[in-house]
Amino acid sequence: MHLFLQQVFSGLASGAIYASLALALVMIYRATDLVNFAQGEMAMFSTYIAWMLVNAAVPFWAAFALTLVISFIGGMIIERVVIRPVENAPVLAAVVVTIGLLLIFNALAGWLFTYTLQEFPSPFPDRPLFGALLTSRDLGVIAVTLVMLALLFVFFRFTTIGLAMRAAAQNPASARLCGIRVGRMLTIGWGLAAAIGATAGIMVAPILFLDPNMMGGVLLYAFTGALLGGITSPVGAVIGGLIVGVTENLVGTYLIASQLKLTVALILIVIVLVFRPNGLFGTAIVRRV
Repeated sequence: MHLFLQQVFSGLASGAIYASLALALVMIYRATDLVNFAQGEMAMFSTYIAWMLVNAAVPFWAAFALTLVISFIGGMIIERVVIRPVENAPVLAAVVVTIGLLLIFNALAGWLFTYTLQEFPSPFPDRPLFGALLTSRDLGVIAVTLVMLALLFVFFRFTTIGLAMRAAAQNPASARLCGIRVGRMLTIGWGLAAAIGATAGIMVAPILFLDPNMMGGVLLYAFTGALLGGITSPVGAVIGGLIVGVTENLVGTYLIASQLKLTVALILIVIVLVFRPNGLFGTAIVRRV
Protein backbone atom coordinates (compact mmCIF):
# COMPACT_ATOMS: atom_id res chain seq x y z
CA MET A 1 0.00 0.00 0.00
CA HIS A 2 2.86 2.36 0.82
CA LEU A 3 4.43 1.77 -2.60
CA PHE A 4 1.06 2.35 -4.29
CA LEU A 5 0.53 5.70 -2.54
CA GLN A 6 4.12 6.69 -3.22
CA GLN A 7 3.65 6.09 -6.94
CA VAL A 8 0.34 7.98 -6.95
CA PHE A 9 1.86 11.08 -5.35
CA SER A 10 4.93 10.90 -7.56
CA GLY A 11 2.62 10.52 -10.55
CA LEU A 12 0.72 13.65 -9.52
CA ALA A 13 3.99 15.60 -9.56
CA SER A 14 4.82 14.30 -13.05
CA GLY A 15 1.22 14.85 -14.11
CA ALA A 16 1.41 18.49 -12.99
CA ILE A 17 4.20 19.03 -15.52
CA TYR A 18 2.26 17.23 -18.25
CA ALA A 19 -0.81 19.29 -17.33
CA SER A 20 1.12 22.54 -17.82
CA LEU A 21 2.25 21.57 -21.32
CA ALA A 22 -1.17 20.11 -22.16
CA LEU A 23 -2.76 23.41 -21.15
CA ALA A 24 -0.44 25.25 -23.54
CA LEU A 25 -1.45 22.86 -26.35
CA VAL A 26 -5.15 23.39 -25.60
CA MET A 27 -4.83 27.18 -25.51
CA ILE A 28 -3.34 27.27 -29.00
CA TYR A 29 -5.76 24.66 -30.35
CA ARG A 30 -8.81 26.53 -29.07
CA ALA A 31 -7.60 29.76 -30.64
CA THR A 32 -6.36 28.45 -33.99
CA ASP A 33 -7.58 24.82 -34.41
CA LEU A 34 -3.90 23.94 -34.64
CA VAL A 35 -1.85 21.46 -32.62
CA ASN A 36 1.53 23.06 -31.97
CA PHE A 37 3.98 20.18 -32.34
CA ALA A 38 6.82 22.59 -31.51
CA GLN A 39 5.47 23.32 -28.02
CA GLY A 40 7.91 20.94 -26.34
CA GLU A 41 10.95 22.27 -28.20
CA MET A 42 9.94 25.85 -27.46
CA ALA A 43 9.79 24.89 -23.78
CA MET A 44 13.19 23.21 -24.03
CA PHE A 45 14.77 26.30 -25.59
CA SER A 46 13.24 28.50 -22.88
CA THR A 47 14.74 26.16 -20.28
CA TYR A 48 18.18 26.71 -21.78
CA ILE A 49 17.63 30.45 -21.40
CA ALA A 50 16.85 29.92 -17.70
CA TRP A 51 19.94 27.70 -17.40
CA MET A 52 22.16 30.44 -18.86
CA LEU A 53 20.70 33.01 -16.48
CA VAL A 54 21.22 30.76 -13.45
CA ASN A 55 24.81 30.07 -14.53
CA ALA A 56 25.29 33.83 -14.80
CA ALA A 57 24.58 34.02 -11.04
CA VAL A 58 21.01 35.28 -11.44
CA PRO A 59 18.87 34.01 -8.50
CA PHE A 60 16.70 31.08 -9.52
CA TRP A 61 13.30 32.73 -9.16
CA ALA A 62 14.50 35.92 -10.85
CA ALA A 63 15.80 33.77 -13.73
CA PHE A 64 12.47 31.93 -13.77
CA ALA A 65 10.46 35.16 -14.02
CA LEU A 66 12.77 36.64 -16.66
CA THR A 67 12.58 33.44 -18.72
CA LEU A 68 8.78 33.58 -18.67
CA VAL A 69 8.88 37.17 -19.95
CA ILE A 70 11.34 36.23 -22.72
CA SER A 71 9.24 33.17 -23.64
CA PHE A 72 6.07 35.26 -23.73
CA ILE A 73 7.66 37.75 -26.13
CA GLY A 74 9.16 34.93 -28.20
CA GLY A 75 5.78 33.20 -28.50
CA MET A 76 4.17 36.41 -29.75
CA ILE A 77 6.94 36.91 -32.32
CA ILE A 78 6.54 33.33 -33.57
CA GLU A 79 2.79 33.85 -34.02
CA ARG A 80 3.28 37.11 -35.89
CA VAL A 81 6.18 36.08 -38.09
CA VAL A 82 5.67 32.34 -38.68
CA ILE A 83 2.06 31.36 -37.91
CA ARG A 84 0.12 34.45 -39.08
CA PRO A 85 1.16 34.06 -42.77
CA VAL A 86 -0.32 30.52 -42.89
CA GLU A 87 -3.45 31.08 -40.78
CA ASN A 88 -5.68 30.82 -43.87
CA ALA A 89 -3.65 28.06 -45.49
CA PRO A 90 -4.74 24.39 -45.43
CA VAL A 91 -4.39 22.75 -42.01
CA LEU A 92 -1.65 20.46 -43.28
CA ALA A 93 0.49 23.47 -44.23
CA ALA A 94 0.20 24.90 -40.72
CA VAL A 95 1.04 21.50 -39.18
CA VAL A 96 4.15 21.27 -41.35
CA VAL A 97 5.16 24.75 -40.16
CA THR A 98 4.97 23.66 -36.49
CA ILE A 99 6.96 20.51 -37.26
CA GLY A 100 9.51 22.73 -38.99
CA LEU A 101 9.69 24.88 -35.85
CA LEU A 102 10.27 21.73 -33.79
CA LEU A 103 13.25 20.77 -35.95
CA ILE A 104 14.63 24.32 -36.00
CA PHE A 105 14.52 24.75 -32.22
CA ASN A 106 16.04 21.31 -31.66
CA ALA A 107 18.88 21.88 -34.11
CA LEU A 108 19.49 25.43 -32.86
CA ALA A 109 19.71 24.24 -29.26
CA GLY A 110 22.12 21.48 -30.26
CA TRP A 111 24.26 23.96 -32.18
CA LEU A 112 24.33 26.58 -29.42
CA PHE A 113 24.49 24.37 -26.34
CA THR A 114 25.65 20.96 -27.73
CA TYR A 115 23.86 17.70 -27.02
CA THR A 116 25.75 17.08 -23.78
CA LEU A 117 23.55 16.46 -20.74
CA GLN A 118 23.57 19.44 -18.39
CA GLU A 119 22.53 19.55 -14.76
CA PHE A 120 19.74 22.00 -14.03
CA PRO A 121 19.36 23.22 -10.45
CA SER A 122 16.14 22.55 -8.59
CA PRO A 123 14.70 25.32 -6.41
CA PHE A 124 13.30 22.69 -4.07
CA PRO A 125 15.25 20.33 -1.82
CA ASP A 126 14.69 16.63 -2.43
CA ARG A 127 13.66 15.57 1.09
CA PRO A 128 11.09 12.85 1.89
CA LEU A 129 7.81 14.03 3.40
CA PHE A 130 4.80 12.32 4.97
CA GLY A 131 6.59 9.04 5.59
CA ALA A 132 8.43 9.14 2.25
CA LEU A 133 5.13 9.21 0.32
CA LEU A 134 6.15 12.48 -1.29
CA THR A 135 9.32 14.53 -1.68
CA SER A 136 9.62 18.25 -1.11
CA ARG A 137 10.60 18.62 -4.77
CA ASP A 138 7.41 16.89 -5.93
CA LEU A 139 5.39 19.10 -3.60
CA GLY A 140 7.13 22.19 -4.96
CA VAL A 141 6.38 21.21 -8.58
CA ILE A 142 2.71 20.66 -7.73
CA ALA A 143 2.59 24.01 -5.89
CA VAL A 144 4.10 25.92 -8.83
CA THR A 145 1.58 24.34 -11.20
CA LEU A 146 -1.35 25.17 -8.92
CA VAL A 147 -0.22 28.79 -8.56
CA MET A 148 0.12 29.11 -12.33
CA LEU A 149 -3.35 27.63 -12.87
CA ALA A 150 -4.84 29.97 -10.27
CA LEU A 151 -3.25 32.99 -11.96
CA LEU A 152 -4.57 31.86 -15.35
CA PHE A 153 -8.06 31.39 -13.89
CA VAL A 154 -8.04 34.92 -12.47
CA PHE A 155 -6.66 36.29 -15.76
CA PHE A 156 -9.31 34.67 -17.97
CA ARG A 157 -12.18 35.22 -15.56
CA PHE A 158 -11.66 38.75 -14.25
CA THR A 159 -9.45 40.74 -16.65
CA THR A 160 -10.55 42.56 -19.78
CA ILE A 161 -7.86 40.99 -21.96
CA GLY A 162 -8.63 37.53 -20.61
CA LEU A 163 -12.34 37.88 -21.35
CA ALA A 164 -11.52 39.19 -24.82
CA MET A 165 -9.26 36.21 -25.46
CA ARG A 166 -12.02 33.80 -24.42
CA ALA A 167 -14.46 35.54 -26.75
CA ALA A 168 -11.98 35.52 -29.64
CA ALA A 169 -11.32 31.79 -29.16
CA GLN A 170 -15.02 30.82 -28.92
CA ASN A 171 -16.40 32.92 -31.77
CA PRO A 172 -13.90 35.05 -33.72
CA ALA A 173 -16.53 36.54 -36.06
CA SER A 174 -18.76 37.76 -33.24
CA ALA A 175 -15.72 39.00 -31.33
CA ARG A 176 -14.69 41.14 -34.29
CA LEU A 177 -18.18 42.63 -34.47
CA CYS A 178 -17.82 43.61 -30.81
CA GLY A 179 -14.60 45.47 -31.57
CA ILE A 180 -12.17 42.87 -30.26
CA ARG A 181 -8.91 42.69 -32.18
CA VAL A 182 -8.85 38.93 -32.70
CA GLY A 183 -5.39 38.89 -34.25
CA ARG A 184 -3.91 40.60 -31.20
CA MET A 185 -5.67 38.13 -28.91
CA LEU A 186 -4.19 35.21 -30.84
CA THR A 187 -0.73 36.74 -30.52
CA ILE A 188 -1.14 37.10 -26.75
CA GLY A 189 -2.44 33.51 -26.60
CA TRP A 190 0.72 32.19 -28.26
CA GLY A 191 2.79 34.24 -25.84
CA LEU A 192 0.96 32.79 -22.84
CA ALA A 193 1.26 29.26 -24.20
CA ALA A 194 5.02 29.73 -24.64
CA ALA A 195 5.34 31.00 -21.04
CA ILE A 196 3.30 28.07 -19.68
CA GLY A 197 5.44 25.64 -21.67
CA ALA A 198 8.57 27.28 -20.26
CA THR A 199 7.24 26.63 -16.76
CA ALA A 200 6.88 22.93 -17.58
CA GLY A 201 10.40 22.79 -19.04
CA ILE A 202 12.01 24.47 -16.02
CA MET A 203 10.17 22.18 -13.60
CA VAL A 204 11.07 18.97 -15.44
CA ALA A 205 14.71 19.80 -16.26
CA PRO A 206 16.07 19.01 -12.76
CA ILE A 207 14.47 15.55 -13.03
CA LEU A 208 15.44 14.61 -16.60
CA PHE A 209 18.67 16.62 -17.02
CA LEU A 210 18.83 19.31 -19.68
CA ASP A 211 19.48 18.43 -23.32
CA PRO A 212 17.87 19.36 -26.66
CA ASN A 213 15.79 16.15 -26.76
CA MET A 214 14.49 16.20 -23.19
CA MET A 215 10.92 17.29 -24.02
CA GLY A 216 10.14 14.58 -26.58
CA GLY A 217 8.55 12.16 -24.11
CA VAL A 218 7.05 14.97 -22.04
CA LEU A 219 5.27 16.36 -25.11
CA LEU A 220 3.84 12.91 -25.89
CA TYR A 221 2.47 12.59 -22.35
CA ALA A 222 1.12 16.16 -22.48
CA PHE A 223 -0.57 15.50 -25.83
CA THR A 224 -2.10 12.37 -24.34
CA GLY A 225 -3.37 14.38 -21.37
CA ALA A 226 -4.86 17.01 -23.68
CA LEU A 227 -6.66 14.35 -25.74
CA LEU A 228 -7.84 12.48 -22.66
CA GLY A 229 -9.25 15.57 -20.99
CA GLY A 230 -10.55 17.08 -24.20
CA ILE A 231 -8.45 19.09 -26.64
CA THR A 232 -10.94 21.97 -26.34
CA SER A 233 -11.09 22.01 -22.53
CA PRO A 234 -8.43 23.75 -20.37
CA VAL A 235 -9.80 22.07 -17.24
CA GLY A 236 -9.79 18.75 -19.05
CA ALA A 237 -6.16 19.26 -20.06
CA VAL A 238 -5.14 19.69 -16.43
CA ILE A 239 -7.12 16.69 -15.20
CA GLY A 240 -5.98 14.61 -18.17
CA GLY A 241 -2.33 15.46 -17.49
CA LEU A 242 -2.68 14.39 -13.85
CA ILE A 243 -4.39 11.13 -14.86
CA VAL A 244 -1.64 10.36 -17.37
CA GLY A 245 1.07 11.02 -14.76
CA VAL A 246 -0.49 8.68 -12.21
CA THR A 247 -1.31 6.00 -14.81
CA GLU A 248 2.22 6.10 -16.21
CA ASN A 249 3.72 5.54 -12.76
CA LEU A 250 1.34 2.76 -11.70
CA VAL A 251 1.59 0.86 -14.98
CA GLY A 252 5.38 1.24 -15.03
CA THR A 253 5.57 -0.09 -11.46
CA TYR A 254 3.11 -2.99 -11.55
CA LEU A 255 2.58 -4.07 -15.17
CA ILE A 256 5.48 -3.29 -17.52
CA ALA A 257 9.14 -2.34 -17.40
CA SER A 258 9.83 1.33 -16.78
CA GLN A 259 11.63 1.54 -20.13
CA LEU A 260 8.30 0.86 -21.87
CA LYS A 261 6.30 3.57 -20.10
CA LEU A 262 6.04 5.66 -23.29
CA THR A 263 3.86 2.92 -24.75
CA VAL A 264 1.29 3.76 -22.05
CA ALA A 265 0.79 7.18 -23.66
CA LEU A 266 0.42 5.66 -27.12
CA ILE A 267 -2.13 3.12 -25.87
CA LEU A 268 -4.13 5.84 -24.12
CA ILE A 269 -4.15 7.93 -27.32
CA VAL A 270 -5.55 5.00 -29.32
CA ILE A 271 -8.20 4.24 -26.67
CA VAL A 272 -9.34 7.87 -26.47
CA LEU A 273 -9.49 8.31 -30.25
CA VAL A 274 -11.47 5.09 -30.68
CA PHE A 275 -13.93 5.29 -27.79
CA ARG A 276 -14.18 8.97 -26.84
CA PRO A 277 -12.63 11.27 -29.47
CA ASN A 278 -13.82 14.42 -27.66
CA GLY A 279 -12.12 13.42 -24.39
CA LEU A 280 -13.59 13.44 -20.91
CA PHE A 281 -14.51 17.13 -20.87
CA GLY A 282 -14.35 18.14 -24.53
CA THR A 283 -17.40 19.12 -26.53
CA ALA A 284 -18.35 17.86 -29.94
CA ILE A 285 -18.24 20.49 -32.65
CA VAL A 286 -21.30 20.42 -34.89
CA ARG A 287 -21.11 22.15 -38.26
CA ARG A 288 -24.27 22.77 -40.26
CA VAL A 289 -24.01 22.28 -43.98
